[in-house]
Amino acid sequence: MEKDNKLVICKPADKNFLKTLENCIRIGCPFLLENIDEKLDPALEPVLSWSFFKVAGQWVIKLGDNTINYNQEFKMYITTKLMNPHYLPEICIKVTLVNMTVTP
Repeated sequence: MEKDNKLVICKPADKNFLKTLENCIRIGCPFLLENIDEKLDPALEPVLSWSFFKVAGQWVIKLGDNTINYNQEFKMYITTKLMNPHYLPEICIKVTLVNMTVTP
């Protein structure tokens, strides 16, 4: 679906995970975070809660210690291999969960 938009794929265990996310937010690339567990990295909180604000007419977000420009073309997808994940209610209200399992 996002192939033509240069989808960037990353795993939480990757060394440059946050740097990659920052770059995608800046340039507006779609970002796929795959193979997550039931707990998400706290650094994702500003992105999940849409904590954007305007500075000098430009939308920005504070991600970790950095304040970066936010491109409105940015999209984030998160996937897991867990069959029946149980996320905290604080996470469930910030995301849209889609169950892609196939049943007979």
